[in-house]
Amino acid sequence: MMTPAFAEYLAVFADVVRAGSFSAASRQRAQTPSAVVRQIDALEQSLGTTLFIRSTRSLMLTDAGQKLYQRAQRLLDELADVHAEVSAFDTAVAGTLRIACLPSFGKRYVLPVIAQLEAEHPHLRAELDLTERLYDPVTERLDVMIRMGELPDSTLIASTLAPLHRFLVASPAYLARAGTPVSVDELARHRLIDKLHGADLLGWKDLPGFSSEAAENAGVFFRCDDFEALRSAALEAMGIAFLPAWMVGHDIQSGTLKRLNLEGECWNINASRIHLLRALPQPGAKVRVFIEALRQAVGSPPVWGP
Repeated sequence: MMTPAFAEYLAVFADVVRAGSFSAASRQRAQTPSAVVRQIDALEQSLGTTLFIRSTRSLMLTDAGQKLYQRAQRLLDELADVHAEVSAFDTAVAGTLRIACLPSFGKRYVLPVIAQLEAEHPHLRAELDLTERLYDPVTERLDVMIRMGELPDSTLIASTLAPLHRFLVASPAYLARAGTPVSVDELARHRLIDKLHGADLLGWKDLPGFSSEAAENAGVFFRCDDFEALRSAALEAMGIAFLPAWMVGHDIQSGTLKRLNLEGECWNINASRIHLLRALPQPGAKVRVFIEALRQAVGSPPVWGP
């Protein structure tokens, strides 16, 4: 049965053969001769055979020792190569980077970063899982997850990418036709755009005094399970939407959507956050480079505005 220290003993054995004696090998390894002898004894015991013919004047290999030495050179070289390759994972931007995030956020902000990194690092590959489901990065072999809102208790390591602000928005054409509400209560008289199902991170229920039931009774005229489609519905003057800043911030900046600052946007006073989640406390180079590139792309304050 191979002992856990077999590789270490094998390296000592090879050093003794090359040095020609226990004492010479001990000087090279900065160990005492007795320590080297004990390791050779342990190696012989684990193999169940004698490797050296020992005398006071010489040290000779047995047939078994000669066979082991022939194989040991190649085995030790292969172990050194494996050690170098595995160690490089923490320093080289290479291998497969696995990321999971919301579909809309991934297409808008993560995909351009991946394209940039793959152009800069030709040995890097990426897998982008666009989903609303909260994965377990250990079982799913994910390097990074990007999630919105409050997080359940877990052993995952979380860091903040950006605040998660939410805006009431409508197109100028819709507001010209239906009027501009001046309070949350007035939303009940307007056409509303809502999330159909799934992880409802941005629902109308989060507006103070305006529950999901109130939205239902007010008349939700369009529902969809895709945030890009909800944004498009608002741009098409189909009604008022309640969407994250990262989705509609650029539209507000360009004037294609108007931000409705009702009740001082009190729902943003204690805004939640966009989180980067990972399982490893010390991530490898590919993860560090991705997180830094994504932070630069998003900016602080974020490129989509406050």
